[in-house]
Amino acid sequence: MTLAAKLEPEPRLTARVKVRPKAQLTLPEEIRRALHISEGDDVEFAVHEDGTVTVRGFISIPTDQAWFFTPDWLAGEREADEQIASGSGQVFHSADEMFAHLDALVGGEDEA
Repeated sequence: MTLAAKLEPEPRLTARVKVRPKAQLTLPEEIRRALHISEGDDVEFAVHEDGTVTVRGFISIPTDQAWFFTPDWLAGEREADEQIASGSGQVFHSADEMFAHLDALVGGEDEA
């Protein structure tokens, strides 16, 4: 066995399909589940220098929701999740209490 063969991990899942007319393929259900794709989703194929091909599924996001997937927003979401999990986040018992807290923060910054 070659060193390259030893370093290459065994695939978790394999499937074989026939190419139909017009170069069409039907992806087996287990492959669609592994790629987290369904009808209408996009699929990307990438061919690497060593001849391997990777496949990734893409789900379209409406443009009015794209802000949620920016790196800064996702970092804030992760930070909030960590605070909630550790119990270190601040809890407000009403919207008025939360807005009063935010107003005090903004007011304190303006005075500085």
